Amino acid sequence: MVIKACTRCHRLMEEERCAICNIPSSKNWSGFLIIVDPENSDIAKELNISLPGEYALRVR
Repeated sequence: MVIKACTRCHRLMEEERCAICNIPSSKNWSGFLIIVDPENSDIAKELNISLPGEYALRVR
């Protein structure tokens, strides 16, 4: 199982394309962030994350 990240929204996934953005995902990512409650999370607001889930901090 290879975890990839969307190059636009940084959401982590196993698929080749992001289900949210419908663009290719990348194997080249670093940092791991879990957002549980994006409405009350200062970090989610800073990173413009509106959906709960697992995210990469940097994607290339």
